[in-house]
Amino acid sequence: MSTQNFTHIDPAGNPSMVDVGGKAITKRIAKARSIVVLDQEIMDKLNNEEIHTKKGPVFQTAIIAGVMAAKKTGELIPLCHPLGLENCQVEISVNSDNEVEIICTASLTGKTGIEMEALTGASVAALTIYDMCKAFSHNIIIKETRLIAKSGGKRDFDLTTSK
Repeated sequence: MSTQNFTHIDPAGNPSMVDVGGKAITKRIAKARSIVVLDQEIMDKLNNEEIHTKKGPVFQTAIIAGVMAAKKTGELIPLCHPLGLENCQVEISVNSDNEVEIICTASLTGKTGIEMEALTGASVAALTIYDMCKAFSHNIIIKETRLIAKSGGKRDFDLTTSK
């Protein structure tokens, strides 16, 4: 298998952090989505766009956890550059399929992308929802986590316009 297309592998096949020293500074924004499927027993507890548990408000706690995780991505994912986020927003809603939809949008002005921060924020928010709701039921599915848009850098990517 050729490793020439992998950015985090050096010519000898060893793990390597990407050198971003020569890259241009640009405004970079990434948006990631996680979808959590809760069973009806948990969904029945939804009141005024929130689920309250003995641990506290589920969605509000997940928002804070997502932002905190995005800020620590460089510590969690090997070979990720530590980045100083300029903004990170986590939005949580229940969609028409009765799924919890988490959107994490992260941005900065810098030399390297912000996708991993958005993905980490959305993922940890989803895990937080799982953790806070598991006392009601373990029938919880974290169905999907994916990048849905990014701009700045080599190429833009946007799934939100293809609907």
